[in-house]
Amino acid sequence: MAEPVFDKLKLPESGSVINVADGKLAVPNEPIVVLIEGDGIGRTINGVPGITDAAIRTLNAAVEAAYNGEKKIRWFKAHAGDSSREVYHPNLSDDDIKAMSPEDQRQVYLPDDTLKAIGHFSVALKGPLTTPVGGGFRSINVALRQFFDLHTCIRPVKYFDGVSAPNRNADKVDMVVFRENIEDVYAGIEFEAGSEEGKRLQEFLVKELGGKLRPGWNYGIGLKPMSEQGSKRLIRKAIEYALENGYKKVTLMHKGNIMKFTEGAFMKWGYELAKKEFPEKTVAESELEGDVPEGKVVINDRVADSMFQQIQTRPGDYDVIACPNLNGDYISDALAALVGGLGLAPGANIGDKCAIFEATHGTAPKYAGQDKANPSSLMLSGAMMLEHLGWKKAGDLVKNGISSTISKAARLSKEGAKPLPVTYDLVRQFDGYTQNDGMKSSEFADAIIRYIRGDAK
Repeated sequence: MAEPVFDKLKLPESGSVINVADGKLAVPNEPIVVLIEGDGIGRTINGVPGITDAAIRTLNAAVEAAYNGEKKIRWFKAHAGDSSREVYHPNLSDDDIKAMSPEDQRQVYLPDDTLKAIGHFSVALKGPLTTPVGGGFRSINVALRQFFDLHTCIRPVKYFDGVSAPNRNADKVDMVVFRENIEDVYAGIEFEAGSEEGKRLQEFLVKELGGKLRPGWNYGIGLKPMSEQGSKRLIRKAIEYALENGYKKVTLMHKGNIMKFTEGAFMKWGYELAKKEFPEKTVAESELEGDVPEGKVVINDRVADSMFQQIQTRPGDYDVIACPNLNGDYISDALAALVGGLGLAPGANIGDKCAIFEATHGTAPKYAGQDKANPSSLMLSGAMMLEHLGWKKAGDLVKNGISSTISKAARLSKEGAKPLPVTYDLVRQFDGYTQNDGMKSSEFADAIIRYIRGDAK
């Protein structure tokens, strides 16, 4: 495959392409991985490092420690969000952008250079990105998922020992959310109230399909497309993940009691898939008689509103959750809150040819340029990336380093020590501590790296 020509990007001096065939990766010892620093807390501003710098240092240290220098990631910096606007269109005003077509707005915030880089090198790590100005092009993240058909969003949520989480059952949380990534209301098929398209669709719904809309009322209308193929490939991934990683249940989360032909169909297709493709490895909860047979994964379903109760009162009953797009957005954030917040929640967007690993939180501009924000989400997303590359040993070092550092902070808090080796959002959860009693983001990374290298005391 010919290497693409870039307008404003500079390739690393060494490194090789990750080859992907039939969904399988052939990873060289020095793979080139695309890096999008992100906006807000992601960026280094006036020499003050952001969370992406902390994450990269931590990932590099883990690879070095795991493979004694035999493997190394070659980072290829690309642009999206504010940095893209600054590099490619520095003279455009907000008003200029608002007057553009959605495609031209896309070029401002997500340039072709970046799309070519991700498409060619197959794997990317991405910091949090801003919401674009203009309104026509609404989300860089959604655009990336749709452009590369990153159909599966994976968000593991697990309690870290020592975190003073708000829920008394937090220590039982060990779940992995599989969220369908490009369908449902996130398909972006919606029409503004009062627009010509909206009026025509409203008229069609009422006259041709018998829709129950109030005459004379002005509706904004969005569609919720959910396909059998898209649902099944997501649920297939969830079942395969459960079987490969020793999880005992896959729960289909839906609102099928109301939306019978979309979310209800999602549930039905899930049971059909399990029975047809995994008959020897799965069993429906309704068919269970006594204990679960050895080596089998239970397939069950829960209505979405009930599920939000269940994860708080009985989190130990759930392992892998497969759900449509919007439900997955809600439940993964709710789970993160149970264990201490989005700062501890990683995320991956996986397709057949490309994968993008990202922080699950926003840009938090209030804390930009302060070396203050928690980099754990991006570090843990990087650990998922290392596992995706087949470098599980390095990924485990990252996760264990974070866990050990938080556990140390918990021990020190019982002695009244200050500062604790965690960021402001974590330290303020310990009794008697305020957000001023923690460390900088870069110092938190330093503490984690010491555990990775075996230098921690």
